[in-house]
Formats: sequence, structure tokens, C-alpha cells
Amino acid sequence: MKRTLVAVMVTLLGVALGPSAPTGAATSATTSATLPTSVITQVFVEPGAGYGFFSSALASARHDIDLSMYELKDPVIEAQLVAKARSGVRVRVLLDTDDGGRSDNAAAVAVLRSGGVHVTWAPSGQIFHAKYLVIDGSRAYIGSGNLVRYDYSSTRDFWVLDQVAGDLAAIETTFASDFSGVSHTPVAHGGLVWSPGSSTALTSVIASARHSLLVENEEMDDYAIEQSLDAASARGVSVTVVMTRSSSYLSALKSLVQHGVRVELLSSSQLYVHAKAICADCSTTTGTLFVGSENFSTSSLDYNRELGVTTQSLVAIRAVWTSLLTDAAVGTRLAP
Repeated sequence: MKRTLVAVMVTLLGVALGPSAPTGAATSATTSATLPTSVITQVFVEPGAGYGFFSSALASARHDIDLSMYELKDPVIEAQLVAKARSGVRVRVLLDTDDGGRSDNAAAVAVLRSGGVHVTWAPSGQIFHAKYLVIDGSRAYIGSGNLVRYDYSSTRDFWVLDQVAGDLAAIETTFASDFSGVSHTPVAHGGLVWSPGSSTALTSVIASARHSLLVENEEMDDYAIEQSLDAASARGVSVTVVMTRSSSYLSALKSLVQHGVRVELLSSSQLYVHAKAICADCSTTTGTLFVGSENFSTSSLDYNRELGVTTQSLVAIRAVWTSLLTDAAVGTRLAP
């Protein structure tokens, strides 16, 4: 079974990456737009891509750098932020303080403050789990990865580049309010998916699937998500969930299997799945994709500050879809 799946995956990869497939254009899928979406122009699949793109983005900044991060433990990036601040660029960094964030980020805060970076703790009482970077108000990098250097080589994460003006304005307005400690509702635009309150957007992506669903997440602990996956399987959609094996979620995953969902589990020695992605009816020519920081947990969807984006840009769909196929192919099938 595994050998057959790998063969199919390789065939699909060949089609996706062959001469007829555009490699850089943010072409939109042919699926009719039934969900709010945004155009994505570039994708970074970790661990293969590495974080050179992040350093390059920082190096290119001329006026402003805004960074919201759950965990920052990368001396190279910290040094870049300091260097940019000292060169006259306005650098603002917002770091999580809850859920152990104050101790995890304390060393980075000390380095950044001593280097002239405007760094502040996120408001207490809410986990700030979003991971995004805005450069000069013209480019937003939205992802699932923390800036923790020792995790880069072993962790599956996705980052995307959003250059939609309305999205950027919404992100910057929300960042400014969070940075100042003002309680507010995040600004919606296009395919941006903010938490608190992202459950409806994610279940809508799942509900949009008519043929296939490929899902990858770090956690499985939210009733609405689980019910949506069950319902998709019940209406004949081929549903595959890929995660790293954890005893915390086995009960929920076994329930999904009993409802016809295929669950593929990786060992932590293979790859740690930290990505949060939903690919509905994806192929080389169509589909709807969500990527972001939202885990499938009640805390993440209903309470935390999170940011993701929904898109039908083929450059994003092809990259994430083929990655999910790869991960599913090397997983171990969970039995009922």
C-alpha cells in the first residue's frame, strides 16, 4: 500500500513541477471563489527552504520592520534586528508573554532592547501565537514556524508571502493595536484568518471540499474541526490527516478513523509536524488552501492571537499539496 502511494505521489510531483507548471507566478486556481481568499506570491516549505528568506527580508528593509512572534531564540535574526535598528530602520517586535513566553523570550528581549529595538511584551492573559513579519508596509510573511534556531532542521512548517495592499493594511493596524496593548478585534481583509474566532473560517474551508482533503496540524483537540472532518468523510470526500504521533491526540484521531478518515502518523525522528494546513480539492490546477499559525485546539481557535491566510493561488497550492503528499506517504497508517 505504501509503495503504491509513493508511486502516485511521485507521479503527481512530476506533473506539478514539470515544464507546463509555472514556477513563480501566483496564478489563481480555477475553482470558483466561494471563500474569501488572498493572492500569495511565494511559499517557503520548511525544513527544506531554511530561514535564509527571513534574513533576506530583514536585510531588504529600508523603513520599517514589524515582527510578531511566539518564540524567538535565534541569535542571527536577533543580531539582524539590532543592526537594522541601529541603521535607522524602525524595528518593532511583539513577543508572547503567556504560556511560558516571558521566560522563553527573556534573553531575546534583553538583546533587542540593548540594541535599540522597540520590543514589547504582548498583553498578558492571552497567548500570542501568531508568527508574521511585515517589511516596509509592503510585504507580509505569514507562517507557522517559531524563530527557534535549533528547531529549523527537523520541523515541518509553511511560510507564505502576501503582498495584497488591503491585507497589509489590516495586519499593520492589528499589529499597532497589539503593540500598544489596546484590546480590539483584529482587522479582517481578503483571506486573512485571525484568532480569536477562526473556527468558522477553517470549518468553511473543510466544508468546501467535494473530492479530497489533505490536512496537517500539530494538534487535534477541537470539536468543531473534528466534526467537520467527520462530516466531509461522510459525504464521500477522501480525507487524510497527517500529524506527528502523540498520545495526547490518539483518542481523537481514532475517532476520526472510525468515521472513515485516513490518519498517517510520523515519528518525531522522521519529522516534527508543526505546520497548520488544510488543502481542499487540491491538484496542480485547482484547490483552496489554508496555512497559518492556528492549531486545531479550542485555545488556538477561540482565545489566542493567531494569523493565517486562505488562498487559491496555485504557487501556494502546488508547494503545500506536494509537501502534504510527501508526508502522508511516509507516515504509518493509524488503525481503528
